[in-house]
Amino acid sequence: MTDTGHREAKRTALILAAAQAVAGSSAPIAISMGGLAGSYLLGADKSLATAPVTGFNIGVAIAALPAALLMRAIGRRNGLVSGTGATALGGAIAALGLFQANFWLFALGMLFIGGGNAFVQQYRFAAVDNAPSTFKPRAIAWVLMGGVFAAIIGPQAAIHTRELFAPVMFAGAFVSVVGLAAVGALVLSFLRLPKDMPAAGPEDDEPARPLAEILSRPRFLVALLCGVSSFALMSFVMTGAPLAIVGCGFSPDEATLGISWHVLAMFAPSFVTGRLITRFGKERIVATGLLLLIGCGLVALSGIALWQFWLALILLGIGWNFGFIGATAMVADCYRSSERNKVQGVHDLILFSTVAFSSLMSGRVYNAFGWEMLNWVIFPVAGACLVMLGLLAIRRRRRARVA
Repeated sequence: MTDTGHREAKRTALILAAAQAVAGSSAPIAISMGGLAGSYLLGADKSLATAPVTGFNIGVAIAALPAALLMRAIGRRNGLVSGTGATALGGAIAALGLFQANFWLFALGMLFIGGGNAFVQQYRFAAVDNAPSTFKPRAIAWVLMGGVFAAIIGPQAAIHTRELFAPVMFAGAFVSVVGLAAVGALVLSFLRLPKDMPAAGPEDDEPARPLAEILSRPRFLVALLCGVSSFALMSFVMTGAPLAIVGCGFSPDEATLGISWHVLAMFAPSFVTGRLITRFGKERIVATGLLLLIGCGLVALSGIALWQFWLALILLGIGWNFGFIGATAMVADCYRSSERNKVQGVHDLILFSTVAFSSLMSGRVYNAFGWEMLNWVIFPVAGACLVMLGLLAIRRRRRARVA
């Protein structure tokens, strides 16, 4: 790629990072307020309190493929801008649900916010597809750096607006989602992305392979397993955390600040994750992320002081960052330019379907077995991923010796 192309790739990544900071802040608002608002709307039975957060994740899952197809049809910039419209609509519906004390209308609004977030998840792919191979891990990391600011903007907006329409609690936080989505649309309007990206590598002119062939490759399967597990474990523990924090006698603001620290930890390492991947390799960074998730479980099981909740959430965020960015970079190695839309869409469909299920089960497991069980689940899942990474490394060494 030429110097001009390299500069354009950096410009694209920076704009997408700014959009991530603003439009992406709807996610921490939805996650930190969703379970609490759901509990506020329900009666004595709180087992469905996290169902709105599940609605958010279902929205991401079911919109993953349509988002990829829409961007293929009308171009990445127009498609990404349209995603902010879904986010704004979801914020308005969720606020209306709270004003009408309608739990399922509120959950529907969360579904639409999740649908808008499916487009936010495409930011990282938009940055990768417009970057030379040496810049791809850093492009992903640059985009996710915007999440550092989303970790501040989202929770602070929630804290300062959740009582704006008192006595209707939490409605102000979802009204703020509408404004943030509008600003995100303005930022995305500065993108210069063609409808179809130019070739960025020697394989880009080769014909697309059948989807089944791509999905059956061991490297893709391990990358998918690690990425899905990292994200699902993060969602499983994070969704239940605000309920556990408030359930242990702490305030909703302390629970929201815990989520703020968590989201900050999710994205702050992105300043160095790309460089670490370049230096140590994708698989080692994924393995490090999985070990950090195990560390989260150990801290969470050690006690229920506020600092233990917050430290566990911080480790959960860093573990997600390493595991998910590393796995995404592994996935990007497995497809050609002509295959990217279908592979990315199927990848995110599988990913967020699993995440949606994990967020729904979070509330049920928490109500049935408590905070401890949410964290015990981490160990077998992360352990299985580490085993698969090890087997992939052994397979690669054997192939290298044969060659």
